[in-house]
Amino acid sequence: MTDAEEHPFVEIRVAVDADVAEVKDVTDAAYRHYIGRIGVVPQPMEADHAANVAAGKVFVAEEAATGRVVGLVVVEVREDHLFLDSVAVRPDAHGKGVGRRLLGFVDERARASGVSEVRLCTNAMMWENQKIYPKYGYEVVERRVDGAYDRIHYRKRLG
Repeated sequence: MTDAEEHPFVEIRVAVDADVAEVKDVTDAAYRHYIGRIGVVPQPMEADHAANVAAGKVFVAEEAATGRVVGLVVVEVREDHLFLDSVAVRPDAHGKGVGRRLLGFVDERARASGVSEVRLCTNAMMWENQKIYPKYGYEVVERRVDGAYDRIHYRKRLG
């Protein structure tokens, strides 16, 4: 059973210009609570959402019945991997399989792009992510401080 079959209420599509405000809203809602914990605004909140949408990097997950955007991923195909720049799920959609569906979509997108690895990084203070990503096959590659951001880098090799 594919992720799409498991979660028929969520449809994933490429974001369009009309989605930019909602992309910002979902991203802010998903990351806002980390500001106090990490001491800086999380990088996804400061992204140029309009440019990412225009570049075709943003895919939104919307409820099939309502069309409401409940999550998104920002991805970029690179020479030898797909970089998962951001995954965001509205807090009121947590526990409904949206994140799992989005991560499955990322794997599908990587395979369709001809790469066999997905990479991402997360802030070391976002400890929830350090529990989630290994459950989906990601392994830690390194921990690196980039300016104000202490990041843990992950990769997932696709079979």
